[in-house]
Order: sequence, then structure tokens, then C-alpha cells
Amino acid sequence: MKSVQTRMVWSYLLLIVLVVSVLGGVFATLMWNYYYGSAHSSVKQRAESALTLHSRSLSSLTVQDQVDYMLQYMVEGGTSLQLLDSKGQIRIDSDGFAPDIRYTTGDVKAAIAGNTGSWRGVDPYYGERVISVTIPLWNDAKVVSMLRYSASLKQVDAMISQLIRMTVAVGIGVVLLFLGLSLFLAQRIVKPIRELTRAARYMAEGDWTRRALRRNDDEIGQLAETFNTMVIELSKREKLKDDFISSISHELRTPLTSIKGWSETLKESEPTEDDEEVKLGLSIISKETERLSGLVEDLLDFSKLSARTMELHTEVLDFNSPVKETVNQLAVREEQTRVRLLAAYGKSPIVVRGDANRLKQVIINLIDNAFKFTPAGGTIRVATAIEQDWARLVVSDTGCGIDGDDLLHVTEKFYKGNTGQGGSGLGLAICKEIIELHGGQLTIDSERGAGTVVTIRVPLMHEA
Repeated sequence: MKSVQTRMVWSYLLLIVLVVSVLGGVFATLMWNYYYGSAHSSVKQRAESALTLHSRSLSSLTVQDQVDYMLQYMVEGGTSLQLLDSKGQIRIDSDGFAPDIRYTTGDVKAAIAGNTGSWRGVDPYYGERVISVTIPLWNDAKVVSMLRYSASLKQVDAMISQLIRMTVAVGIGVVLLFLGLSLFLAQRIVKPIRELTRAARYMAEGDWTRRALRRNDDEIGQLAETFNTMVIELSKREKLKDDFISSISHELRTPLTSIKGWSETLKESEPTEDDEEVKLGLSIISKETERLSGLVEDLLDFSKLSARTMELHTEVLDFNSPVKETVNQLAVREEQTRVRLLAAYGKSPIVVRGDANRLKQVIINLIDNAFKFTPAGGTIRVATAIEQDWARLVVSDTGCGIDGDDLLHVTEKFYKGNTGQGGSGLGLAICKEIIELHGGQLTIDSERGAGTVVTIRVPLMHEA
């Protein structure tokens, strides 16, 4: 499997090779056209100038006289000149030689046809690369001879070769430079990704202490920060799971032990024994079964809230109604606990949109907690009122109160603090979630030894 770094380097390398090749090709083409075009223009200009100056004199002469005229008046340095007959045979050149060579190159063929022709290639007479321009000489509407100007391309070819070599060398240097830069950049990009991968591997092996380093303030740095946040949240969830297993195991073991013990006692008791023990056992079994049922209900609600699947069956209702029903339902505990339960209701109606059953579940939990933590002779007060745009419920007690350190965490899942009381640690967390689903707020104010005040606010329906 190819790594990201390898793919990045190959991508950069292919891109830069393509760019360098295109630019090098364009540069070489421009230099090629410039130098060879300049050489061709120079020879052609020389030929056209000679034709303008000498064409009238040459056209009236025979070929032999043209030979003498050319040697006397037209031979100059820098450019080779040849006089050809109408068939392309050399009659004389600028050095005074007349080799037995007949030209069939493109420039000569064009001149035979009556046009000025040009050609570039290896000259059969000079044996080197030349550029030549051949112009026809007319007499009585026919071509009687031709003047062929040619210039050596040795220096031009050497210059072009040098430029091409330089272009190739520069191109290779640029490719190597960008190859090194791409390796460096790819390494900088891939290194934090490798660190993330290494940290994720350690996490998969159970080491939750690993963190990714945020090296830069870019997308990869943000990814590292998000990864660390995810690790923190997963660690919290792992701790939550462990706390959940520990807490629920303990809470389920206690009632199950009681139920099992009393069941065996009742099974082994003699029929003649007093029915008081049977009644006591059945009472304990009933209470512990109810306690188990409450734990299971809390777990089900917690599961729904965690999965965001809890649905509220809302309706328009008087906020006092579920509060009154709950107070009347729990008033029987006054005699058992010797704790007074006092209620004061705001002026009806306090109209809200909510789920009556879920609101009762919250109120029951709050009053039940107040009974648990309020000693005999204490008082629990329940009051409803309208507070600006809110329907407000206050449940206060004269119980033992909550420590400041515990107060910050009492609404967290599975948190029970140092109360010495049983429970799943989900009650207040579920209450807070239900109130927030109604668009409301749940706040707790308490002090150790001074009691606790729980305030619930639910939005009012003004249009009702």
C-alpha cells in the first residue's frame, strides 16, 4: 500500500516535470525559430539585395559572361555564392572553382520553376549544414541561370545545442529542487498524521493517556485538537461506563439479596409460626421489588436520553395540576417520616405546554429526594408561581444540604456524592434532561446543614 507521502511526492513530481517540459519545449522552440530565422533572413536579404543591384546587368549576359561578372563585382566575404545554370549545375563559385555538382535541393528546384527558394540541410559540396537561398536569372522570359547564396550553420547549430543543453540542465535542476521541496512539504504534512495514527493505535490498545500534538494552526492542527477532544470525551464515557457498572451492580445486589434472603426464610418457616414474620418479609420483598423497578425505569430513561429517543407527549395544561397531584400522592409519607410537606400554589391558571407524566416524574423525584435527606421534624415546601415568562416550581427542604464540591456535579450521570444513601445516581440527571427537553431550566442551591432549594422554570404559553 502506497503511503500518502509517496502519492503526494509523485503527484508534485509529475506536475513539475510536466510544467518544466512544456516551458522548456516552448523556450527551445522560440530559440530555434529565432536563430534559424535570423540566419535565413540574413541570407535572403543578401540575395534580394544582390538581385536588385545586378539583375539588369546579368540578364543581358550569357552564362560565361555572368561568370566573369560575378567574380568581378559580386564576390564578398561572409556568404558563399554560386552561379548555377538552368539545370542546377555549378558553373562557378565565389572561390573561383567549378566542381562537377548538380544541385537538386528544394531551393534550386524552386528557382528552376521561376521562384526564389530557400533550403536548410547538409550541402553536398561543402559537406556541412548550410542555409541557402537561390534566385533565378531571366532572359527572354526564361530562366537562364541561378544565383545561390548559402551560409554555414555551424555556429548557429552550436549555439542551439548549447541552449538546449542549458535548458535541459536547468529543467533537471528545477525538478530536483521541487522534488526536495515536495519531500519536505509532504513530510511536514504526513508527520502529524502519523502521530495521530500512532495515538489512535495506542487508544485501540487501551491507553487513553495518549494525545496528539498540535504543531500548526491549520486543518491538521484542528484535526489534532478535535482528536484530543474526542479522546477526552471517550475517556469520560469510559469512566462513566465503569461507574455505571460499579454503581448498578451494587444497587441491584442489595435488593436482590434482601429478596432472596426473605424468600428462603418464608419458604423454610413452619405453618404454625406467627404471621408477623411473613408480613414483614412480604413487605420487604415488596419494597425492594419497587426499588428494583425504579432502578430499571431510571436506566430505561437514561438509555432513551443518551440515544436522543425520548419523546414528550405534550399538551396545553395548568402547571399547578401535576404539582398538586404529586403532592397529594406523596403526602402519605409525612406520617412515616415525620417530615411536614407544605404546598403553596400560584394563581391559576399557569398555562404551559408539556408532558404531564414526565413533569410528575420530575416532581416526584425532587420531593422524594427531599424526604430522603430531611430528618424527622423537618419541613419540605413546594411552591408554584409565575416569574416573567416562566412557570416556576420551587422545592425546598430543611435537610442536611449539599457540600459545595458535590453541588457542582449532582446533576451529572451516576454521581451520588458522599450521602450514604442508595440510588442509581441518575435521578437528578434525568430530571434536568426532561426539563431541558421542555425548553426550561433546573437549578440547585444548597449549603451543608442549611437545606436545599431546587428551582424549575418552564416557558409560559402567553397566547393561551
